[in-house]
Amino acid sequence: MERSLLISVIVNNYNYGQFLRTAIDSALCQSYRPIEVIVVDDGSTDHSRDIIGSYGDRVIPILKDNGGQASALNAGFACSQGEVIIFLDSDDVLLPETARRMADVFLDKPHVSKVMYRMEIIDAAGQRTGAIKPANHLPLSSGDLSRQILTFPFDMTWMPTSGNAFSGRVLRQIFPIPAASFRILADFYLSHVTPLFGPVVFLEEVGACYRVHGHNSYESAAHVLNLDQVRRTIIYAAHTEIQIKRYARQLGFGIDGKQATRGRSVSIVANRLISLKLDPAPHPIQGDNVWGLFRLGVTAALGRFDVTWPMRLMFVLWFLAMAMAPRSLARWLAERFLYPENRMGLNQVLRMFQAKTNEANILQLTDDKP
Repeated sequence: MERSLLISVIVNNYNYGQFLRTAIDSALCQSYRPIEVIVVDDGSTDHSRDIIGSYGDRVIPILKDNGGQASALNAGFACSQGEVIIFLDSDDVLLPETARRMADVFLDKPHVSKVMYRMEIIDAAGQRTGAIKPANHLPLSSGDLSRQILTFPFDMTWMPTSGNAFSGRVLRQIFPIPAASFRILADFYLSHVTPLFGPVVFLEEVGACYRVHGHNSYESAAHVLNLDQVRRTIIYAAHTEIQIKRYARQLGFGIDGKQATRGRSVSIVANRLISLKLDPAPHPIQGDNVWGLFRLGVTAALGRFDVTWPMRLMFVLWFLAMAMAPRSLARWLAERFLYPENRMGLNQVLRMFQAKTNEANILQLTDDKP
Protein backbone atom coordinates (compact mmCIF):
# COMPACT_ATOMS: atom_id res chain seq x y z
CA MET A 1 0.00 0.00 0.00
CA GLU A 2 1.37 3.40 -0.99
CA ARG A 3 2.25 5.57 2.01
CA SER A 4 0.65 8.99 2.40
CA LEU A 5 1.51 11.94 4.61
CA LEU A 6 -0.95 13.94 6.66
CA ILE A 7 -0.64 17.60 5.66
CA SER A 8 -1.78 20.34 8.02
CA VAL A 9 -2.77 23.68 6.52
CA ILE A 10 -2.82 26.30 9.28
CA VAL A 11 -4.65 29.49 8.28
CA ASN A 12 -3.70 32.44 10.49
CA ASN A 13 -6.02 35.43 10.52
CA TYR A 14 -6.39 38.84 12.09
CA ASN A 15 -9.14 41.14 10.81
CA TYR A 16 -8.93 39.89 7.21
CA GLY A 17 -12.56 38.84 7.03
CA GLN A 18 -12.89 40.12 3.46
CA PHE A 19 -10.28 37.58 2.30
CA LEU A 20 -10.64 34.79 4.87
CA ARG A 21 -13.26 32.66 3.12
CA THR A 22 -11.17 32.50 -0.05
CA ALA A 23 -8.13 31.35 1.94
CA ILE A 24 -10.05 28.67 3.86
CA ASP A 25 -11.75 27.42 0.67
CA SER A 26 -8.36 27.13 -1.05
CA ALA A 27 -7.13 24.91 1.79
CA LEU A 28 -10.27 22.74 1.83
CA CYS A 29 -10.27 22.32 -1.95
CA GLN A 30 -6.85 20.70 -2.19
CA SER A 31 -6.78 17.70 -4.52
CA TYR A 32 -4.71 15.78 -1.95
CA ARG A 33 -5.85 13.73 1.03
CA PRO A 34 -5.31 13.26 3.99
CA ILE A 35 -5.34 16.90 5.00
CA GLU A 36 -6.45 18.87 8.04
CA VAL A 37 -7.33 22.57 7.98
CA ILE A 38 -6.80 24.57 11.16
CA VAL A 39 -7.98 28.18 11.30
CA VAL A 40 -6.49 30.42 13.99
CA ASP A 41 -8.18 33.74 14.65
CA ASP A 42 -5.88 36.08 16.56
CA GLY A 43 -8.48 38.25 18.30
CA SER A 44 -10.22 39.72 15.24
CA THR A 45 -12.79 42.45 15.78
CA ASP A 46 -14.41 42.17 12.33
CA HIS A 47 -16.72 39.38 11.11
CA SER A 48 -13.93 36.80 10.81
CA ARG A 49 -15.23 34.54 13.59
CA ASP A 50 -18.67 34.30 11.98
CA ILE A 51 -16.98 33.13 8.79
CA ILE A 52 -14.94 30.52 10.65
CA GLY A 53 -18.03 29.27 12.47
CA SER A 54 -19.88 28.76 9.18
CA TYR A 55 -17.51 25.89 8.24
CA GLY A 56 -18.61 23.71 11.15
CA ASP A 57 -16.46 20.62 11.58
CA ARG A 58 -14.79 21.01 8.16
CA VAL A 59 -12.09 23.05 9.92
CA ILE A 60 -10.50 23.01 13.36
CA PRO A 61 -11.11 26.50 14.80
CA ILE A 62 -8.81 28.17 17.32
CA LEU A 63 -10.18 31.46 18.64
CA LYS A 64 -7.69 33.35 20.78
CA ASP A 65 -6.93 36.78 22.13
CA ASN A 66 -4.71 38.97 20.00
CA GLY A 67 -1.05 38.12 20.49
CA GLY A 68 0.59 38.60 17.10
CA GLN A 69 1.61 36.36 14.24
CA ALA A 70 4.04 34.14 16.14
CA SER A 71 1.49 33.40 18.86
CA ALA A 72 -1.09 32.51 16.21
CA LEU A 73 1.30 30.13 14.45
CA ASN A 74 2.25 28.61 17.80
CA ALA A 75 -1.38 27.95 18.66
CA GLY A 76 -2.09 26.39 15.28
CA PHE A 77 1.00 24.20 15.28
CA ALA A 78 0.30 22.96 18.82
CA CYS A 79 -3.05 21.65 17.57
CA SER A 80 -1.74 20.10 14.35
CA GLN A 81 -1.00 16.44 13.64
CA GLY A 82 0.58 16.77 10.20
CA GLU A 83 3.91 15.45 9.01
CA VAL A 84 4.02 18.42 6.62
CA ILE A 85 2.89 21.89 7.70
CA ILE A 86 1.77 24.76 5.48
CA PHE A 87 1.09 28.11 7.17
CA LEU A 88 -1.36 30.06 5.02
CA ASP A 89 -1.85 33.77 5.63
CA SER A 90 -5.55 34.56 5.45
CA ASP A 91 -5.12 37.10 2.65
CA ASP A 92 -3.32 34.53 0.43
CA VAL A 93 -4.61 31.62 -1.65
CA LEU A 94 -3.26 28.06 -1.96
CA LEU A 95 -3.45 26.52 -5.43
CA PRO A 96 -5.34 23.18 -5.63
CA GLU A 97 -2.37 20.89 -6.41
CA THR A 98 0.07 22.36 -3.89
CA ALA A 99 -0.50 19.89 -1.05
CA ARG A 100 -0.08 16.96 -3.48
CA ARG A 101 3.20 18.37 -4.77
CA MET A 102 4.46 18.87 -1.24
CA ALA A 103 3.57 15.31 -0.29
CA ASP A 104 5.43 14.00 -3.33
CA VAL A 105 8.60 15.89 -2.38
CA PHE A 106 8.56 14.92 1.29
CA LEU A 107 7.82 11.27 0.49
CA ASP A 108 10.75 11.20 -1.93
CA LYS A 109 13.11 13.20 0.33
CA PRO A 110 12.00 12.80 3.98
CA HIS A 111 15.21 14.45 5.25
CA VAL A 112 14.25 17.81 3.70
CA SER A 113 13.52 20.61 6.19
CA LYS A 114 11.29 22.71 3.96
CA VAL A 115 10.03 23.15 0.42
CA MET A 116 9.52 26.57 -1.14
CA TYR A 117 7.47 27.38 -4.23
CA ARG A 118 6.80 30.46 -6.30
CA MET A 119 3.81 32.73 -5.69
CA GLU A 120 1.78 34.79 -8.15
CA ILE A 121 0.83 38.31 -7.07
CA ILE A 122 -2.86 39.12 -6.95
CA ASP A 123 -4.60 42.36 -6.05
CA ALA A 124 -7.29 43.02 -3.46
CA ALA A 125 -9.97 41.74 -5.86
CA GLY A 126 -8.04 38.51 -6.51
CA GLN A 127 -6.94 39.49 -10.02
CA ARG A 128 -3.49 38.35 -11.13
CA THR A 129 -1.13 41.27 -11.68
CA GLY A 130 1.37 39.39 -13.84
CA ALA A 131 4.11 39.69 -11.19
CA ILE A 132 5.63 36.71 -9.43
CA LYS A 133 7.60 35.99 -6.28
CA PRO A 134 10.55 35.77 -6.24
CA ALA A 135 11.59 38.12 -9.03
CA ASN A 136 12.90 36.23 -12.03
CA HIS A 137 16.46 37.56 -11.67
CA LEU A 138 16.85 35.98 -8.21
CA PRO A 139 18.41 32.51 -7.82
CA LEU A 140 16.35 29.64 -6.41
CA SER A 141 18.76 27.80 -4.12
CA SER A 142 18.22 24.18 -3.14
CA GLY A 143 20.28 21.71 -1.16
CA ASP A 144 22.30 22.15 2.03
CA LEU A 145 22.07 25.89 2.70
CA SER A 146 23.47 25.82 6.24
CA ARG A 147 26.72 27.54 5.21
CA GLN A 148 24.76 30.39 3.61
CA ILE A 149 22.53 30.71 6.68
CA LEU A 150 25.57 30.93 8.96
CA THR A 151 27.36 33.45 6.73
CA PHE A 152 24.78 35.73 5.06
CA PRO A 153 21.30 34.52 6.11
CA PHE A 154 19.34 37.58 4.99
CA ASP A 155 20.75 37.57 1.47
CA MET A 156 19.05 34.28 0.67
CA THR A 157 16.05 34.15 -1.64
CA TRP A 158 13.22 33.10 0.66
CA MET A 159 9.45 33.04 0.44
CA PRO A 160 6.79 34.69 2.62
CA THR A 161 4.78 32.53 4.99
CA SER A 162 2.35 31.03 2.45
CA GLY A 163 5.14 30.05 0.03
CA ASN A 164 6.57 27.26 2.21
CA ALA A 165 5.84 23.73 3.35
CA PHE A 166 7.76 22.65 6.45
CA SER A 167 8.72 19.29 7.87
CA GLY A 168 6.69 18.66 11.02
CA ARG A 169 9.72 16.78 12.39
CA VAL A 170 11.83 19.95 12.09
CA LEU A 171 9.16 22.29 13.44
CA ARG A 172 8.78 20.19 16.57
CA GLN A 173 12.42 21.03 17.32
CA ILE A 174 12.08 24.82 16.94
CA PHE A 175 8.57 25.57 18.21
CA PRO A 176 7.23 27.56 19.89
CA ILE A 177 8.40 30.66 18.03
CA PRO A 178 9.50 33.37 20.54
CA ALA A 179 6.25 35.33 20.46
CA ALA A 180 7.64 38.48 22.08
CA SER A 181 10.32 38.82 19.40
CA PHE A 182 8.16 37.99 16.38
CA ARG A 183 4.80 39.66 16.84
CA ILE A 184 4.96 40.14 13.05
CA LEU A 185 7.37 38.65 10.49
CA ALA A 186 7.41 35.24 12.17
CA ASP A 187 8.43 33.92 8.74
CA PHE A 188 11.86 35.50 9.37
CA TYR A 189 12.32 32.92 12.11
CA LEU A 190 10.89 29.99 10.16
CA SER A 191 12.74 30.72 6.93
CA HIS A 192 16.17 31.26 8.45
CA VAL A 193 16.25 28.62 11.18
CA THR A 194 14.79 25.59 9.38
CA PRO A 195 17.65 25.20 6.82
CA LEU A 196 20.00 24.40 9.70
CA PHE A 197 18.02 21.17 10.25
CA GLY A 198 18.18 19.74 6.74
CA PRO A 199 18.30 20.42 3.00
CA VAL A 200 15.88 22.76 1.25
CA VAL A 201 13.99 22.27 -2.02
CA PHE A 202 12.97 25.32 -4.09
CA LEU A 203 10.43 24.46 -6.79
CA GLU A 204 9.96 26.47 -9.98
CA GLU A 205 6.20 25.87 -9.95
CA VAL A 206 3.74 28.40 -8.54
CA GLY A 207 2.03 27.02 -5.45
CA ALA A 208 0.09 29.97 -4.05
CA CYS A 209 -1.13 33.49 -4.72
CA TYR A 210 0.21 36.37 -2.66
CA ARG A 211 -2.29 39.17 -2.23
CA VAL A 212 -1.06 42.77 -2.26
CA HIS A 213 -3.91 44.96 -1.06
CA GLY A 214 -2.36 48.04 0.50
CA HIS A 215 -2.61 46.87 4.11
CA ASN A 216 -0.02 44.09 4.12
CA SER A 217 2.23 43.99 7.17
CA TYR A 218 5.38 44.02 5.07
CA GLU A 219 4.58 44.38 1.37
CA SER A 220 3.97 47.79 -0.13
CA ALA A 221 1.72 48.08 -3.16
CA ALA A 222 3.82 51.02 -4.34
CA HIS A 223 7.54 50.50 -4.75
CA VAL A 224 8.47 53.60 -2.80
CA LEU A 225 10.97 53.72 0.03
CA ASN A 226 9.42 53.11 3.44
CA LEU A 227 11.96 53.79 6.19
CA ASP A 228 9.70 52.33 8.88
CA GLN A 229 9.74 49.05 6.96
CA VAL A 230 13.52 49.26 6.54
CA ARG A 231 13.95 49.64 10.30
CA ARG A 232 11.56 46.76 11.03
CA THR A 233 13.72 44.60 8.78
CA ILE A 234 16.83 45.58 10.74
CA ILE A 235 15.18 44.82 14.10
CA TYR A 236 13.65 41.49 13.09
CA ALA A 237 16.90 40.41 11.46
CA ALA A 238 18.65 41.04 14.78
CA HIS A 239 16.06 38.91 16.61
CA THR A 240 16.48 36.17 14.00
CA GLU A 241 20.28 36.27 14.24
CA ILE A 242 20.02 35.40 17.93
CA GLN A 243 17.95 32.32 17.07
CA ILE A 244 20.30 31.26 14.25
CA LYS A 245 23.23 31.33 16.67
CA ARG A 246 21.22 29.45 19.28
CA TYR A 247 20.36 26.54 17.00
CA ALA A 248 23.73 26.52 15.26
CA ARG A 249 25.41 25.93 18.61
CA GLN A 250 22.78 23.35 19.58
CA LEU A 251 23.38 21.44 16.33
CA GLY A 252 27.16 21.55 16.69
CA PHE A 253 28.06 23.90 13.86
CA GLY A 254 30.96 25.26 15.92
CA ILE A 255 29.97 28.93 15.95
CA ASP A 256 32.64 31.15 17.49
CA GLY A 257 32.80 34.86 18.16
CA LYS A 258 33.78 35.68 14.58
CA GLN A 259 31.00 33.70 12.92
CA ALA A 260 27.34 34.53 12.30
CA THR A 261 27.81 38.03 13.70
CA ARG A 262 25.34 40.80 12.99
CA GLY A 263 26.13 42.63 9.78
CA ARG A 264 27.38 39.76 7.63
CA SER A 265 24.46 40.01 5.17
CA VAL A 266 24.74 42.57 2.37
CA SER A 267 21.01 43.32 2.54
CA ILE A 268 21.00 44.10 6.27
CA VAL A 269 24.10 46.30 6.12
CA ALA A 270 22.47 48.08 3.19
CA ASN A 271 19.28 48.60 5.20
CA ARG A 272 21.30 50.00 8.10
CA LEU A 273 23.13 52.40 5.79
CA ILE A 274 19.88 53.50 4.15
CA SER A 275 18.25 54.11 7.54
CA LEU A 276 21.21 56.03 8.95
CA LYS A 277 21.87 58.08 5.81
CA LEU A 278 18.31 59.17 5.12
CA ASP A 279 16.98 59.77 8.64
CA PRO A 280 19.52 59.18 11.43
CA ALA A 281 17.37 60.23 14.40
CA PRO A 282 15.23 57.04 14.69
CA HIS A 283 17.98 54.68 13.42
CA PRO A 284 17.71 51.51 15.58
CA ILE A 285 21.40 50.53 15.90
CA GLN A 286 23.45 52.68 18.26
CA GLY A 287 27.06 53.26 17.28
CA ASP A 288 26.52 52.97 13.52
CA ASN A 289 28.28 55.51 11.32
CA VAL A 290 28.36 55.87 7.54
CA TRP A 291 31.96 54.85 6.89
CA GLY A 292 31.85 52.06 9.44
CA LEU A 293 28.85 50.64 7.60
CA PHE A 294 30.65 51.08 4.29
CA ARG A 295 33.53 48.95 5.56
CA LEU A 296 31.09 46.38 6.93
CA GLY A 297 29.29 46.35 3.59
CA VAL A 298 32.52 45.69 1.70
CA THR A 299 33.29 42.78 4.03
CA ALA A 300 29.79 41.39 3.55
CA ALA A 301 29.99 41.79 -0.24
CA LEU A 302 33.33 40.02 -0.50
CA GLY A 303 31.98 37.18 1.63
CA ARG A 304 29.17 36.37 -0.83
CA PHE A 305 30.62 33.11 -2.14
CA ASP A 306 27.30 32.36 -3.87
CA VAL A 307 27.65 35.07 -6.52
CA THR A 308 30.22 35.97 -9.15
CA TRP A 309 33.02 38.49 -8.63
CA PRO A 310 31.37 41.11 -10.87
CA MET A 311 28.30 40.94 -8.64
CA ARG A 312 30.41 41.36 -5.51
CA LEU A 313 32.08 44.38 -7.11
CA MET A 314 28.66 45.88 -7.90
CA PHE A 315 27.73 45.55 -4.22
CA VAL A 316 30.97 47.30 -3.19
CA LEU A 317 30.35 50.12 -5.67
CA TRP A 318 26.79 50.56 -4.38
CA PHE A 319 28.04 50.88 -0.79
CA LEU A 320 30.65 53.44 -1.89
CA ALA A 321 28.10 55.46 -3.86
CA MET A 322 25.62 55.33 -1.00
CA ALA A 323 28.19 56.46 1.56
CA MET A 324 29.29 59.44 -0.59
CA ALA A 325 25.95 60.50 -2.08
CA PRO A 326 23.94 63.52 -0.97
CA ARG A 327 20.61 62.63 0.59
CA SER A 328 18.55 63.10 -2.58
CA LEU A 329 20.78 60.75 -4.59
CA ALA A 330 21.03 58.35 -1.65
CA ARG A 331 17.24 57.94 -1.72
CA TRP A 332 17.37 57.12 -5.44
CA LEU A 333 20.13 54.55 -4.81
CA ALA A 334 18.15 53.04 -1.92
CA GLU A 335 15.01 52.57 -4.02
CA ARG A 336 17.00 50.86 -6.78
CA PHE A 337 18.59 48.52 -4.25
CA LEU A 338 15.39 47.61 -2.40
CA TYR A 339 12.87 47.45 -5.26
CA PRO A 340 13.81 45.38 -8.32
CA GLU A 341 10.80 46.82 -10.15
CA ASN A 342 12.58 50.20 -10.25
CA ARG A 343 15.70 48.90 -12.02
CA MET A 344 14.26 48.32 -15.49
CA GLY A 345 16.83 46.56 -17.71
CA LEU A 346 19.46 46.31 -14.97
CA ASN A 347 17.82 43.15 -13.61
CA GLN A 348 18.87 41.22 -16.71
CA VAL A 349 22.48 42.16 -16.03
CA LEU A 350 22.13 41.18 -12.38
CA ARG A 351 20.64 37.83 -13.34
CA MET A 352 23.72 37.12 -15.43
CA PHE A 353 26.09 38.11 -12.61
CA GLN A 354 24.23 36.94 -9.56
CA ALA A 355 23.78 33.20 -9.46
CA LYS A 356 26.58 30.69 -9.53
CA THR A 357 25.49 27.21 -10.50
CA ASN A 358 23.57 25.26 -7.85
CA GLU A 359 24.63 21.89 -9.27
CA ALA A 360 26.73 21.03 -6.20
CA ASN A 361 23.81 21.69 -3.88
CA ILE A 362 21.40 19.75 -6.09
CA LEU A 363 23.78 16.79 -6.26
CA GLN A 364 24.17 16.84 -2.48
CA LEU A 365 20.39 16.96 -2.06
CA THR A 366 20.08 13.93 -4.31
CA ASP A 367 22.85 11.98 -2.58
CA ASP A 368 21.96 12.74 1.05
CA LYS A 369 20.35 9.90 2.97
CA PRO A 370 17.40 10.32 5.34
